[in-house]
Amino acid sequence: MKKIIICCAAIFTFSCTGDFGDTVAFQEIENPNLSEASVVGLPNSASILLTGLERQLANVFNETLVLSELGSDNYVNTQTFYSQFLDRLDMQITDPDMRDTQRQIHRLREIAVFGTEEVGPADPNYTSETEAEFKYFEGLSYLFSAMYFSTLAQEPTGAPITSEQHYQNAITAFGEALSLTTKPEYHLAIARANYYLGNKDEAVAAAKNALAIDASFDRFALFDQSNGPSNTFESALYERGNFDDLQPLPSLDFLDPKYSFLSPESDAPVHYLKAEEAMLILAEADLSDNDIDSARLNLTNLLDLIATRTVRTFNDDIEDRTQVVANSRPNSSGIVVNGIEGLVLDRKSGEVSVPAVSGTSLTLADIATMQDDDSGLALLYRTRQEVFIAEGLRFVDMGVKLVIDENEILLNENINEGDPGTVGVIPSFILSVVNDLDAIVYEPGGTVASTVIDLNEVLITNKSSNQVVPFE
Repeated sequence: MKKIIICCAAIFTFSCTGDFGDTVAFQEIENPNLSEASVVGLPNSASILLTGLERQLANVFNETLVLSELGSDNYVNTQTFYSQFLDRLDMQITDPDMRDTQRQIHRLREIAVFGTEEVGPADPNYTSETEAEFKYFEGLSYLFSAMYFSTLAQEPTGAPITSEQHYQNAITAFGEALSLTTKPEYHLAIARANYYLGNKDEAVAAAKNALAIDASFDRFALFDQSNGPSNTFESALYERGNFDDLQPLPSLDFLDPKYSFLSPESDAPVHYLKAEEAMLILAEADLSDNDIDSARLNLTNLLDLIATRTVRTFNDDIEDRTQVVANSRPNSSGIVVNGIEGLVLDRKSGEVSVPAVSGTSLTLADIATMQDDDSGLALLYRTRQEVFIAEGLRFVDMGVKLVIDENEILLNENINEGDPGTVGVIPSFILSVVNDLDAIVYEPGGTVASTVIDLNEVLITNKSSNQVVPFE
């Protein structure tokens, strides 16, 4: 009915204005310097477009990271101008953040497809390596569609397809990239898609392939502090530090801010496909196979790798751990969180050191005493949470999915309000604790703090659900 009303209103308006089409024939306006002919057919146009794809990926992360991190239990949003809804998993089709997130993912896909079908073949200097990257970025668009939406169209005004099909399409695209050139991140991207599909054997094989090429690889998205896009989440975590309105769980304080200011020219990168993920996939598969020795070995390798990753040291004394009321959050290294020491940094005592790629509270002692039981699996998921903080994976691990935005619902004849994808997906066991996702117990000035719930235990308790813990 809503679509009919819009169409009728449009007809009435145009009929009252005469030859309206001739008056605003925007499609006839063309800048000769920005036309398709100014790009297609020119030498090196494919490599130039590939640079544009890297830039577009940064735009994608600027949308997905804010929503996914606020929607997870990693951060609490007390009073920022960032998403006002996701901190309590309130997903609305009218939320412009939903619109912008899916548009940026769609744009990534369309640019990649344009490169494969138009720009690349017409470029005399086109290489198989560049073609592989086009297929890789196309695969990323399907991967992100699957990770963050239960259904989403794969072409303009097309019928929405399920996240499972998006994962399959991503695997196909990454496979096509691998047929042209070999990179470890292509294999890991396949591993991630199969991981979330629950395809253990395929995920393990791809993870092993990635590590066989490079056991410490790291694919990251770059940001431009001067010309844009700058890293939106870095601004949220660090540059707005004196606002004290975006806070991590105290158990994750030692990992915050993962992104901090680098220089006037470059902003902190997002490390979105790295060897650590392959090792964690292998360790989780080991636990599902009751192979505790192999799980311990993979986690030991993980610690060895993390020890080599960049740790950034900087002054963060402008950041107070407050939540409206002074001293309302732990802000001293002497505070014990959930029975563990050293999780909170003392930001008023000088410079702090924060892992810029991966960090964890996991220790060799934890690994040695780890058992092949639910406690061991919960420990692994705590490690996943720490290693991937501010990278958008915790939200996916929770089994939550965003909604298709209202514009798409109104303009796409294949989608109607109430259809799958227009309603947020929140597992019942997440919904039941949604108000406690970021809640803590702490007496201002005290020496002990705790989180109200341990979401890792909640996930493992519900591991039989097909929405979480894929290998169980």
